Amino acid sequence: MNITLSVDEQVADQARRAASAMGKSLNQAVRDYLETLAGAEQRAAELREFEASALATPGRLGGWRFNRDEANARA
Repeated sequence: MNITLSVDEQVADQARRAASAMGKSLNQAVRDYLETLAGAEQRAAELREFEASALATPGRLGGWRFNRDEANARA
């Protein structure tokens, strides 16, 4: 897919130099950024799904609660 962007000439020049310093073309740097951005959204969606699942799960402790005194009791 081809995308056309409009950016200020100075911004494009600075971005081109920054990409060159990373050993990339500006095109590759933008492609990498878009892939990262897309992956970040996917990870955020997966995290929201996991959180919803975790909050909906009653757990398996059978009503047991952590008790500091019991945890620190010596045999």
